[in-house]
Amino acid sequence: MADLSSNIILVIAVTSIATYLSRFLGVLSSERIDENSRIFRLFDCIAYSTLAALISKVVIFPAGDLNEADIFLRLGVVFLCVGSFYLFNKNLVYPTVLSAIILTTLIKII
Repeated sequence: MADLSSNIILVIAVTSIATYLSRFLGVLSSERIDENSRIFRLFDCIAYSTLAALISKVVIFPAGDLNEADIFLRLGVVFLCVGSFYLFNKNLVYPTVLSAIILTTLIKII
């Protein structure tokens, strides 16, 4: 049993070092990054497209409790929350909370 706990501590230590080392190196190299460079814009586009694909997958092919909701209900909530995102000056908190409330309420009603 002592062998298992020492392995867990070793794993936590190694992953912590890897995580914080990469963050530290990111902080050191961030001064030389030009946010308007082509490579930075490319990574930005890749990140947004990956996020859009993930959200689309969750909405169209849900798993778990979200699968109980109808596709039109899920799409309606997405469009409503995108509208509220722009209504609340691109604040992410309100649409996130609103989507949970609307979806929960409509699933119980329907």
